[in-house]
Amino acid sequence: MNRKILAATAAAITGAGLLTAIALTPSASAGQEAASGDQAQSEMLAAMARDFKISPEQAKVRLASEQRAAIADNTLKKQLGTSYAGSWLDGSGTTLTVAVTDAAQADLVRAAGATPKTVARSAADLDAAKLRLDAKSTKAPKNVPGWYTDVVTNSIVVLANAGGEAAAKSWAAESGVPSDLFRVEASTEQPRPLIDIIGGNAYTFGSGRCSIGFAVEGGFVTAGHCGTTGTRTSNPSGSVAGSSFPGNDYAWVRADAGNTPRALVNRYPGTVPVAGSTEAAVNSSVCRSGSTTGWRCGTILQKNTSVTYPEGTITGLTRTNACAEPGDSGGSWLTGDQAQGVTSGGSGNCTSGGTIYFQPVTEILSVYNLRLTVSGNQPTTTTRPTTTTPTTPTGPTTSNPPGGTWAPYTYYGSGATASYGGSNYRVIQPHTSMPGWEPPNVPALWELA
Repeated sequence: MNRKILAATAAAITGAGLLTAIALTPSASAGQEAASGDQAQSEMLAAMARDFKISPEQAKVRLASEQRAAIADNTLKKQLGTSYAGSWLDGSGTTLTVAVTDAAQADLVRAAGATPKTVARSAADLDAAKLRLDAKSTKAPKNVPGWYTDVVTNSIVVLANAGGEAAAKSWAAESGVPSDLFRVEASTEQPRPLIDIIGGNAYTFGSGRCSIGFAVEGGFVTAGHCGTTGTRTSNPSGSVAGSSFPGNDYAWVRADAGNTPRALVNRYPGTVPVAGSTEAAVNSSVCRSGSTTGWRCGTILQKNTSVTYPEGTITGLTRTNACAEPGDSGGSWLTGDQAQGVTSGGSGNCTSGGTIYFQPVTEILSVYNLRLTVSGNQPTTTTRPTTTTPTTPTGPTTSNPPGGTWAPYTYYGSGATASYGGSNYRVIQPHTSMPGWEPPNVPALWELA
């Protein structure tokens, strides 16, 4: 099989390669890109060798074989049309099997260097059956962690935790999937989103939304008015391990296993590094990040400020002329690459300007004996806006961030729709959204509705 796939793809590559060679001449930037590509390839091979427990050379052979198989599979998918029923490689990654519903197509599969297998249902049939389950996902039993199309067995698999097998079977049948098309498999899976903890990103609790301040070992710091001790959070998942409000306005969230603290703050778009927590002087520039209004900058006006909210007086805050709005609470404040604090509250908005206060981060780290997640990278430059008066905490919000109904860290299933930037989009490929994956940026996941 390998020789046939290699021969077929080599012929295609040779022709394209000649055209490329004529069109391009070497350059310094091309050489740098090649070196960068070589390093990335080397890192991938090393990771494969480690995780597959094979040598780097074996990893290289396997990767090349998989690439050839992918080309053959995509070609066959177009040639077989509705007869195509999926494909898979064996455990070594060297033998490609392509399933077909029409036995007369077997020779076409062999000619491409793959092994044919005749099955009852096409890939489209399996996808249609799974779509029925997706449509009933909100009614899936709690002990059903997932379901998928299994091209190897030409069926749908519904996973069920211990004791949930009967409920899983009933739910699949009620969703309209024929009993001979699915099977229930026992599973110990308890899936949850695994999220990079990055300052300025949104997180939720109950019906509210606040912003992450800074990643620390074990979780992140944020505003105290965003949740009392014991409050559960989502995206990232965790629990408020300590909270103080009023009097102070700080909290820290102990994240669940699998969420990764990162020494970064969301700049909307892009990120900036966090290298430490050296306190900046009065009149220093300072920028803040929040999930409602993004990245905003201003000046540190005064320190050791007391401010009275309806809930009580907060002491020891830093006063600034950068703006913020509800939902920005808890978000990051930076001067250069040095963490300064987390958003507490203030007055005004990001249209007319405002006076906003932040809780210094060093106090939070000291009170809870936390270690800030840091890197040694250099900062980026900042800018600044204006000033105003009356004071309230910026508060959590139940509204979506700007951009329409699309939101990061949200699962979008097949056919789901969302609005962004004034346009409506439809999901092409089911996924859990991430910052930077806004619909217009990822045409592989979304299309205009």
